[in-house]
Amino acid sequence: MNKTYLKLSLDLDFVLIAITASLKDYVLCHKINNNLGFEFCKVDDHEVYFNTDEAPLAFSKYYFFVEEGEREYYLVSNRNSDGFLVPEMNKVDFFMVIHQYIDKEDLNFVISSLNKMSDIQVAAQIDVKKLKSKENLVM
Repeated sequence: MNKTYLKLSLDLDFVLIAITASLKDYVLCHKINNNLGFEFCKVDDHEVYFNTDEAPLAFSKYYFFVEEGEREYYLVSNRNSDGFLVPEMNKVDFFMVIHQYIDKEDLNFVISSLNKMSDIQVAAQIDVKKLKSKENLVM
């Protein structure tokens, strides 16, 4: 009997920025919107199943779409009362996920602008492929 194998691969074609800021999610979005000219809006929470026999964990999520380049930005919380979205990054409070191409100059502008904000301790680009829990970041 022949066996057929299904190989699944995750779409990890996005840029990830880790943000450490001891702010509420809506306060951080408001500050980013004001400082960077973004228009983040609250959308349904990002739900992740850590165990199949348990309810999913929900993490707050915000969305912003730029028509030029059809770029999508997500801001998702890394922590909730029950745990972390990406447990190996437990010092990080939020992740900014950027889908579609963003050139190096624009990416550096976003990161440097985030780092200039007084309420953000640090914002840095993270290599998604090096994370153990990268599947939790697929939006």
